[in-house]
Amino acid sequence: MDLLSIASGSSGNCIYVGDDEASILVDTGISLKRIEQGLNSIEHTARDISAILITHEHMDHVKGLGVISRKYEIPIYTTEATFDAIKKINALGEIDEELFCPIKPDEEFYIQNIKVEAHSIWHDAADPVCYSFMEDGKKISIATDFGDYNDYMVESLKDSDALLIESNHDIHMLEAGPYPYDLKRRILGKNGHLSNEAAGKLIGRLLNNHIKTIMLGHLSRENNFAELAYETVKLELSDNEYTDDVRDFNLNVLSRTTYGQLVSV
Repeated sequence: MDLLSIASGSSGNCIYVGDDEASILVDTGISLKRIEQGLNSIEHTARDISAILITHEHMDHVKGLGVISRKYEIPIYTTEATFDAIKKINALGEIDEELFCPIKPDEEFYIQNIKVEAHSIWHDAADPVCYSFMEDGKKISIATDFGDYNDYMVESLKDSDALLIESNHDIHMLEAGPYPYDLKRRILGKNGHLSNEAAGKLIGRLLNNHIKTIMLGHLSRENNFAELAYETVKLELSDNEYTDDVRDFNLNVLSRTTYGQLVSV
């Protein structure tokens, strides 16, 4: 399986997962033009997409959903509550309900040969989920937009060969920054976003002896920057049983504005 971040950040999110038969987008929170540019970088186009999986209905995850789904009639997989919320977003235009494929957390489904599982997460949305993808003994997990985690989430994401985990904000930058008090409380709360420190602690519980890459995603434009996220998570992972050098895990930070490098597991 392959993993490509087309965009990951508070201003828009779109991730590609695929193999020789299936091409999947996780969220479409950017323009169709940007989606196409990312897909073109791996010699794909939007016409190749087999399915769109939506994590939740916030605009930085669904902004391009109306355009791409209407143009290419791509099946949309998400929970019923999330799809109901999406239908109420006038800015997306009308979306054909026949494209909707309802899913439930912890009930596996398949996109061609790729097994997919959705996992419930804490976030201020209708019924938010994250996803794991499995094929031929390999596992890719993508988890962003959650303010806290528990043993259930660790169990759901464990044994991954590639991880994309939210590292949204630095707590001190957020607390000292210009955001209104209520917004700061929302981001810091259980249904908000994961801090750099919390991301490092979660990743520390998910390490294994076969993990190939760890991506830090969904960074805040105002309350974080790449070097800080990297160094904070690196520090949290410094005392682990697998390596003395986090470069062995290919720890890296995703860009908000440009697509990344294709990772194969």
